[in-house]
Amino acid sequence: MKFLKLLFFSSLFLTVFQSYSQIKVDQITYKVHDHYITTTIGYPVTGTFMSEGKKEPIVQLNPDGSGIFQFEDLTKENIVWGIECTEEGVPTFKEGFNSATYTFWYRDKNKEDWNYTQFSIHFNKKKMFIMGERMKDYEDYNDMKKPYSK
Repeated sequence: MKFLKLLFFSSLFLTVFQSYSQIKVDQITYKVHDHYITTTIGYPVTGTFMSEGKKEPIVQLNPDGSGIFQFEDLTKENIVWGIECTEEGVPTFKEGFNSATYTFWYRDKNKEDWNYTQFSIHFNKKKMFIMGERMKDYEDYNDMKKPYSK
């Protein structure tokens, strides 16, 4: 009986742990090629991106992969977005000196055609950029101070 209880709780624990630890990956098609995207890359990607010194136009990225893309004429488009990754959910990027560049995929929520642009993270400046112009500041999860303890 103890063995069955242990087996049951072990199975339950592993199922819950695995379902929480999986990164959501979506498959998209651009022209004739398949790509994989995710909204989780290990940095706080979600939030509002805007040009320096301006309140508009913006790009708003939500954790669920939805968002808003505002054009220069201030018209807004509801979008679906993701950052290119492998089929397993590992983000693909090009490493630079104190930066990383990713492929940012987005489409109008009501259309099927995907578009892509550059998404970059500049680690020393603690800034993220979409299209090289819309930016947001971020705080690196790894740099957050731990509470002092004796």
